[in-house]
Amino acid sequence: MTFAPLPSRALIALSGEGWRDFLQGLITQDVETLAPDEARFAALLTPQGRLLYDLFVVGRADGCWLDVLAEQRAAVIQRLTMYRLRAKVEIAADDTPVSILYTAHPGESRDPSGASAWAPAFAGVSGIWVADPRLPALGWRGYGASPPAGALIADEAAREVQKLALGVPGPADWGSDKTYPIEANFDLLNGIDFRKGCFVGQETTSRMKRRGQIKSRMLPIAFTGPAPAPGAEVLAGTLRAGVVTSGGEGRAIALLRLDRAAAGGLTVEGRPVIVERPSWFVDTVGEDAA
Repeated sequence: MTFAPLPSRALIALSGEGWRDFLQGLITQDVETLAPDEARFAALLTPQGRLLYDLFVVGRADGCWLDVLAEQRAAVIQRLTMYRLRAKVEIAADDTPVSILYTAHPGESRDPSGASAWAPAFAGVSGIWVADPRLPALGWRGYGASPPAGALIADEAAREVQKLALGVPGPADWGSDKTYPIEANFDLLNGIDFRKGCFVGQETTSRMKRRGQIKSRMLPIAFTGPAPAPGAEVLAGTLRAGVVTSGGEGRAIALLRLDRAAAGGLTVEGRPVIVERPSWFVDTVGEDAA
């Protein structure tokens, strides 16, 4: 097991009798059925349907936490306050630290107490632990949590390497007001509930899904050498097939046109590139999607 603090994340506490109704009409995820100590992945979109902020909604007995990028917390609070109007909800920054616990071998036990499975009774013993709602391999998110006995201690960079190995994009890939959530695979990573009804940006998001007109998605690419700079073009011959959004040694995330990525023969900065389709992507979209 590896434990890593996530200083890049920060919390916003929502409370008050109207917090569910308030949040339900704003974000891409359903919160009406959210239980205490459960997390759901979501986004706050522009009215035109582009990604503004990613967030995890964490249920609490008296409300919820929003787990957001620390550098965006003030902006998220400002936007929520703009939408609040007469809603009976309190919005406040919360300085409880965020961390992550994961294993390189997803089939192994993920119980920090050493048992065969995570038990709800463990929550609160060493802070609050909630399963990462995107993929089981991403482990558990901790709030006010301490490292379990015997866990390796890592930094956030190690966590980013693990996410890259799984082909999971992050905020560095989608930015703010640049990308549609489906292009960033929010629909494949449990970040959008298409049955919940209206939310800000819902019309565009639902139309893309319903019509199946998804031309571009974020996928991992493999190559030799250091990562290209973000913004480097991925080419299919002389045609633009996509753009690198983030990366590391030998591997990166790129926003790719699916038709041109499927044709093969891709290069970036003159180097050959192979598109790697994670199992969670293939299982959901299909072998011919990229």
